[in-house]
Amino acid sequence: MIDFLAYKKRHRRRSWWLLAPVFLLLFVWQWYDRGVATPFGTGTETAQFTVEPGWGSTEIADALRSRGLIRNATLFKLHVWRQGVSTFLQSGEYFFSPSMSIAQIAAALSTGEGTTKERSIRIIEGWNIQEIAAYLEAEGVISAQDFINVVQHKAPWWDGYAVLSSRPVDVDLEGYLFPDTYRIFRDATTEDIVRKMLDTMERKFTPEMRAAIAGQGSSIHEILTLASIIEKEVRGAEDRGKVADIFYRRIAAGIPLQADSTVNYVTGKDTPSVSAQDLQIDSPYNTYKYRGLPPGPIASSALSAIQAAITPIANPYWFFLTTPDGEVIYSRTHDEHVAAKAKYL
Repeated sequence: MIDFLAYKKRHRRRSWWLLAPVFLLLFVWQWYDRGVATPFGTGTETAQFTVEPGWGSTEIADALRSRGLIRNATLFKLHVWRQGVSTFLQSGEYFFSPSMSIAQIAAALSTGEGTTKERSIRIIEGWNIQEIAAYLEAEGVISAQDFINVVQHKAPWWDGYAVLSSRPVDVDLEGYLFPDTYRIFRDATTEDIVRKMLDTMERKFTPEMRAAIAGQGSSIHEILTLASIIEKEVRGAEDRGKVADIFYRRIAAGIPLQADSTVNYVTGKDTPSVSAQDLQIDSPYNTYKYRGLPPGPIASSALSAIQAAITPIANPYWFFLTTPDGEVIYSRTHDEHVAAKAKYL
């Protein structure tokens, strides 16, 4: 005799297992729809997001997740695959916010409409013209030679900058290109970029700074020249002020500056101390051989180095050296300095 009650139970159990995949599919579908449509956060402040050439959906998804712009990298990859755009995500610089959903970000990346017409470049303190040129070429901004041509050959538009007025006619723009992070248009010319750096340098020299320079009988060119040596020699603001005072007193006493950084500028080296052979180089930038300041700056200086050259910090020392780890050792006498060199360098 058939047990109808047991049969119905087995039938209901079998029906449940048959329906389970349907419920799971509905759950996944709901999770997907909610996930791609719901923003990660509520913040509206935008953040720059760069998609490098050659990146696929995996690299982009991981980068978006690490930047806090999406919650789930897998969901992003699933969405762009389902939309058929995983191979159409475009490189470039975008501005996204946490209030944007995965669907919105994916749409911007696939059409490229979110890309900015600008890009960032960062000029580092202590770089010289050659290093800036090499960086701009490596970043695909402009060619190194184009940059060097523009900054080494005077053009009529240079006369529009008061900051250049004390520059000797035979000196290029070394040291006059203020180191900073700049936003530039992707189609910016070399002149556009150089003008932007000069504009910044013009602004950095406030009326108070210009008055102080004039009051001490100096010039912007001399300040930038000394500042560039200070920039390459020491790091901290207080040390820079002390070293500026040492340099000024050595110049006044007719003692050579003996700055290794100026010799390195000639040789292209970057060493904490120069060789005996390098010291014999006959160049006005060899401040072991020639007294006073060199003909011009040797690098782009940070504002702290410029301010140190304008307002030095009085101290009793005549010599200093910088150790490989950046510590500044001061000496009152030449014998003390020789001993410090033997100990630290």
